Amino acid sequence: QVQLVDSGGGSVQLGGSLRLSCTASGIDFSRFVMGWYRQAPGQKRELVAYITAGDNDYYSDSVKGRFTISRDNAKNTAYLQMDNLQPQDTADYNCNARLLTEIYWGQGTQVTVSE
Repeated sequence: QVQLVDSGGGSVQLGGSLRLSCTASGIDFSRFVMGWYRQAPGQKRELVAYITAGDNDYYSDSVKGRFTISRDNAKNTAYLQMDNLQPQDTADYNCNARLLTEIYWGQGTQVTVSE
């Protein structure tokens, strides 16, 4: 049974930091591309960042320079370090594991940034 568990969300003030975690079970974690998506109320889900099996990473323009994605294959966990958070970062964040046609999602963790 495949399971992705997202955690680490919360409420912070403008300029604060959070670190999200996504722990996977039931998959060969090291082979999967791990990504973070977010969806704000009334908005479409958007890709925030991803990291490949070879540790190549990608960031959306809106978070580049503020967020850092990483992975620890020994712990089957992907992380999203979020610094200098802004109110527009408020959203439900989901992790995603992808390998060819296999796609799995975490349950989501809420991030709220207040001014």
